[in-house]
Amino acid sequence: MACGVCGISTALLGRILPMAVAAEGNLVDSAPEAPYESPITKERIEFLKTKPFKSTTISVMVLKATVGDGLKYHTKHWEEETGGHVNVAEVPIDTLHQQIFADLTTGLGRYDAYMTGAWFYGDFFNAKEPYIVELAPFLKEPKYPYWNPDEWLPAMKRLYTWQGKVYGALFDGDAQILYYRKDILSRPDYQEKFKGKLGYDLPNPPKTMKEMHDVATFFTGWDWNGDGQNDYGISLHAKVNEQGFFHFLTLAAPYVISKDNKYFFFNPDDMKPLINSEGHLRALEEYVKFLPCGPKEAISWTLSQGWNLFLAGHAVMEPTWGDLPTFAQDPKTNFTQGKVGATLIPGVDEVYNSITKQWQKGDNNLVGNTNGGTWHCVISRLSKKKEATYDFLAFMANKKNAIFNCCNGWTGVQPGMKYEYLPPVGTGSLEEWKQYGWNTDDVKSYLAGYYDNLALTEQEEYLRIPGAAEYWHELDVRVSAVLAGQTTPKAALDDTYQAWEKITDRYGRDKQKKLYQESFSAQGMV
Repeated sequence: MACGVCGISTALLGRILPMAVAAEGNLVDSAPEAPYESPITKERIEFLKTKPFKSTTISVMVLKATVGDGLKYHTKHWEEETGGHVNVAEVPIDTLHQQIFADLTTGLGRYDAYMTGAWFYGDFFNAKEPYIVELAPFLKEPKYPYWNPDEWLPAMKRLYTWQGKVYGALFDGDAQILYYRKDILSRPDYQEKFKGKLGYDLPNPPKTMKEMHDVATFFTGWDWNGDGQNDYGISLHAKVNEQGFFHFLTLAAPYVISKDNKYFFFNPDDMKPLINSEGHLRALEEYVKFLPCGPKEAISWTLSQGWNLFLAGHAVMEPTWGDLPTFAQDPKTNFTQGKVGATLIPGVDEVYNSITKQWQKGDNNLVGNTNGGTWHCVISRLSKKKEATYDFLAFMANKKNAIFNCCNGWTGVQPGMKYEYLPPVGTGSLEEWKQYGWNTDDVKSYLAGYYDNLALTEQEEYLRIPGAAEYWHELDVRVSAVLAGQTTPKAALDDTYQAWEKITDRYGRDKQKKLYQESFSAQGMV
């Protein structure tokens, strides 16, 4: 484990308020009334005997993606236990935000719950009364499915909370780290070839951005997997409106975030964008250099297409979410099980402080992140069926279902709870992962790398203010234009600056500044 592990238990744990949860001492492992829940309270067992929601139908809007499939999987099991029914509406990512807030702001209230990206949160609190419901009252009731928010790793818990209050029910836990072919990087003949060409030992894995670039370049354009066709050094996905911009956010973080500066997006004093700083510019220029190390089609690839190149054995590295090693556990569909290493996103030795406008040299600067959707459900304040809705969301948050989700790649879910990680940092076990077909070495590497990222002392902020979806869309389209060769990095970031200024003015600069500052408190990053 990285030395940054020390920072998560003291600095962040103390900043997240503990949540009172009912029936800690009243739990049993299982009951015939609840075959899909473990542990379970005795009150829950009695409650289920009545089929409490037998005449109730709830409606949930979900993302049309793997995480939506993950939620749909649990509907029949909940219906079997409770007698209720779940209607699921699937919405593509490019209209999800729009459809959620159309339902809320017009007062239609057609949906009881929404699957949200964590960056939607600022918009939920952009009215006199929050659009979504706090979960504390439900958590105190032992008749509902048992789960404990205090089991969250703090870096993940902050994405489900606002001002110390829990609004989201556990589901996903996104972050991006670097996955690599440990079998390829450890081959003596490739190590010898690399050293002969570049003059230093082949990094296994890369720890700096320079090393990552060198490895990506070295493994591009020749048949290193022996199947008769040329292979690549890196796989990315960069289709606009498909979350590809998260790659840039992740790889840019070490260039601008350090112990001396925690602000990536805005200056908190005046809400002026930092996105076109010298550090962000260098990061985008370096990001563009990865393009020749993968297929030219990657600029129009969706997320799954980017994963497929690595899983098929044609890319030696990929910075992405935890879905990748999870999908690798299916030997019928890929060639990488038992070969996937996981490590921190490489760092840099020169960081730009966007606030003081100065470059700072130092040791390899590593920055953690929780980039991604961390997709989960929240309850609409307009819902007339809040109890049944919470019951369903808590059902998926129960430990038995949560472990199922993060062990199976098709659910789109990554681990965010302490019980999903191995000792000494967590209370999970290898057997829990192996029962779902995981290779022992893969799960050890994956969980260690994922945890190290979440535990790093320096963390990239997560943008959770009103309009976050708009800010990120403006960045997304301009980064995509750079990758397509339609504009330069500097022009793209300068244009993004201007677009962000207009969004801030439209929402109200003073209001945005207040919420931006509050969001740091809400994330435990003050």
